[in-house]
Amino acid sequence: MRLRAQVALALLCLGFAAHAVAADDAQVQQGQVVFEKWCAPCHAPGPGHPGTIALDALYQGKRPGALEQRTDLTPALVKQFVRRGVSVMPFFRKTEVGDPELDALGAYLSKKKKR
Repeated sequence: MRLRAQVALALLCLGFAAHAVAADDAQVQQGQVVFEKWCAPCHAPGPGHPGTIALDALYQGKRPGALEQRTDLTPALVKQFVRRGVSVMPFFRKTEVGDPELDALGAYLSKKKKR
């Protein structure tokens, strides 16, 4: 009987873990949508994106200028730059990018670090 309880508990924990992974995947997908709307015009890879050009010049090949190619971004760092802005990058108000959208953006841009 005790073994059955342990197996049931293990299966329950696996179910919760699978749900958390699905929620994380949904948040990452939402973050990609936020990125494409608000960030890609300046920070996508390739020519014609002023944020990428500026970061390429700043980092001089030490890290990518395109945000989607970075592996060192954390949700907290993303939130700081979005809410406060930096250099010529404006800050974004909560009425433009809400906190749930910002959390999703942080999850999306930090996804390579986690996986």
